[in-house]
Amino acid sequence: MTALDDTWFSSPDDALERLSATGYLADPATTTTAFLAGTLGKPLLIEGPAGVGKTELAKAVAASSGAELVRLQCYEGLDEARALYEWNYKKQLLRIQATGPDQAWEQTHDDIFTDEFLLRRPLLTAIRREEPTVLLIDEVDKTDVEVEGLLLEVLSDFQVTIPELGTVEAVRRPFVVLTSNATRELSEAIKRRCLYLHLDYPDPQREQEILLSRVQGLDDRLAHQLVEVVARLRELELKKAPSIAESIDWARTLIALQISSLDPAAINATLGVVLKHVSDHDRAIRELKLKA
Repeated sequence: MTALDDTWFSSPDDALERLSATGYLADPATTTTAFLAGTLGKPLLIEGPAGVGKTELAKAVAASSGAELVRLQCYEGLDEARALYEWNYKKQLLRIQATGPDQAWEQTHDDIFTDEFLLRRPLLTAIRREEPTVLLIDEVDKTDVEVEGLLLEVLSDFQVTIPELGTVEAVRRPFVVLTSNATRELSEAIKRRCLYLHLDYPDPQREQEILLSRVQGLDDRLAHQLVEVVARLRELELKKAPSIAESIDWARTLIALQISSLDPAAINATLGVVLKHVSDHDRAIRELKLKA
């Protein structure tokens, strides 16, 4: 078994300080779980609504530790060739064609199933890296159930099995983060291998702190107004509630337009930054009484 890595956090307070230095303002539950994931060498499964900072946490861990981020973006139809590895068939064919008539097939077979002809995908890349690595398996709930089977060996033993080469163990255990928007229930086998963290929208005070730390030129008063409006929008049961990233975009929009107060006219003019469905626009205009 690969030794645990000392690259990660020495304590929850260390996690808080180093994540904050990257611009990621985390609560105590998040910093404690991030510390434990690194210390125990356990994958971290993060669930919550879209846009609450799940992916950003993986990026912040990488940035705070000087680690490389390797990302597997999950989607329906993802298979082993895209997630783990595949053989470079064209290169193998060229090698076969270049083989002399005197070489036995067994030797040719051994020649073409070597590391030279292996195309590494994100899971194998992360396993074989010798440098500090954060492996982000993003939106794992969008994959088919069968793909979860591919992940089990990586998440439990930090190794993959390639039939032609054997078992490949991690040289240096990566910090693994899985994110899920909870569009479907993940298997118990996946959950059993992971630490679990649920992220939700931050409270108004923390969201204001995030905005002030991420948006240059934003003052307290405008940040407070924006957070209040975003909170009201999230209460409207919209098709897509504003994410933290969209709050930041909205603040940057107001700065770019030199808008100093978020009055109804300003909201109406810039609402497209945070709401991306016409039905959400109509509902927001009606509920917030933005037009006479």
